[in-house]
Amino acid sequence: MDLGLKGKRVLITGGTRSIGRAIVDAFVAEGAVVGFCARDAALVKEREAEWQGKQARVHGTALDVTDDPALKTWIDGFAAEGGIDHFVANVSALTTPDTPEGWRKAIDVDIVSTVESVRHVLPHLQTSGMGATCTIIGTVSLVEVSGPTQPYRSVKAALVPYVKSLSIEMAPKGIRVNMVSPGTIIEDGNTWGRQRDDGTERYKRMLARNPMGRMGTPQEIAAAVVFIAGAPASFISGINFVVDGAITARVQY
Repeated sequence: MDLGLKGKRVLITGGTRSIGRAIVDAFVAEGAVVGFCARDAALVKEREAEWQGKQARVHGTALDVTDDPALKTWIDGFAAEGGIDHFVANVSALTTPDTPEGWRKAIDVDIVSTVESVRHVLPHLQTSGMGATCTIIGTVSLVEVSGPTQPYRSVKAALVPYVKSLSIEMAPKGIRVNMVSPGTIIEDGNTWGRQRDDGTERYKRMLARNPMGRMGTPQEIAAAVVFIAGAPASFISGINFVVDGAITARVQY
């Protein structure tokens, strides 16, 4: 299936690790031109060199998305080189604790920076023409509670009505807006990967909840993100696309 992404210009927040890295990989495989950011300058350069070494058209920028002037400068700078066709808001404060400081950080990273990045990118998407997309990475935790109380699931849940309202507002302008919500995703070194290696009871409990008998991979989430951005998904907008291997028990109408 041709997703129609060859030569399209894609901007992604948080592109050096796990799902974000897989999303960059997936767009590169489709022939897109990709810009990504992350906070770790050394890792940004390392990833950029890896992709460019494979002849991919990828440019990385070291950036804290909570620095709004820097965020806007990054977005406008990428757009100035040829526009923006697709945007993916992936950065998240996943492991913030259940403390006042943790809640403030989660709100700042997951809500404020996401909303502001979309605000900055929308004018560029509107000049892209019909077919532009904005995709926000959510989580299955916003519809399925497991584990101790934490800011992550609540702040992600706040973005669901934002995505829906924005999709309605942007539809006449040719921009599709969606959310992709991963289930339990595992790879070496990530949260579940470390818990697997440590043999924690929480890992065993969550693995047992997966009807497929396994957790998902970053690549499986990236495939959903790239498909939603592609031309074959041209009538899909305003959804929370849960990619979870059937772990959630709710009925989604």
